[in-house]
Amino acid sequence: MDFVAIDFETANELSTSACELGIVVVRNYKVVETRSLLIQPPDLRFNPFNTMLHGIGVEQVADQPDFKTLWPELIPYFENQLVIAHNAGFDLHVLRSLLLHYQLPFKEIPFTCSIKIAKKVWKEHQRYGLKTLTKILGIQLEHHRAESDAKACAQITIMAFRENQVSITEEITSKLNIYLGSISPEKLVSTRNKPELIKRGKRYYYRELQ
Repeated sequence: MDFVAIDFETANELSTSACELGIVVVRNYKVVETRSLLIQPPDLRFNPFNTMLHGIGVEQVADQPDFKTLWPELIPYFENQLVIAHNAGFDLHVLRSLLLHYQLPFKEIPFTCSIKIAKKVWKEHQRYGLKTLTKILGIQLEHHRAESDAKACAQITIMAFRENQVSITEEITSKLNIYLGSISPEKLVSTRNKPELIKRGKRYYYRELQ
């Protein structure tokens, strides 16, 4: 199974304020490349709470390239790739916001979420946060550093895919009942559980499979 795991850290409450990106490339269930890139946010405004979480401030990014400058070298990690993140709605929203903010052309990017995958595979757990899952599964984590978070996401996903013999992208839906999401210049489509048709009296409605 091949995919790219990512994680963004942000400087403040704005989705365009990415200050760090972690990238982990997985080929045939194995991590083959990891990257950590510091990013200069558009206005260099750091919320103290965000800095407390990830330890990144103005000093670390003042001389770093902005996302527009980095994008040409990042394209191969996103174009024609399945992207996975832990709480993917956040990370893919950040990615799309940056692409739109800098008016960068991009093709549709499919994605899914390692939280949804973990909930399907390990239904016995009560919590599925990155810190909780890595502790349960014995995965090392330096939480809220982008490369470490992305690598943990990749390892969780690899373990889940191996356990359920998911070897191609299409089997995420056929075996785990998870529809892929996607981002495009026009919209963000959330990853979601496959619905089942339920009949109640004379009416039919759809309910997400758990």
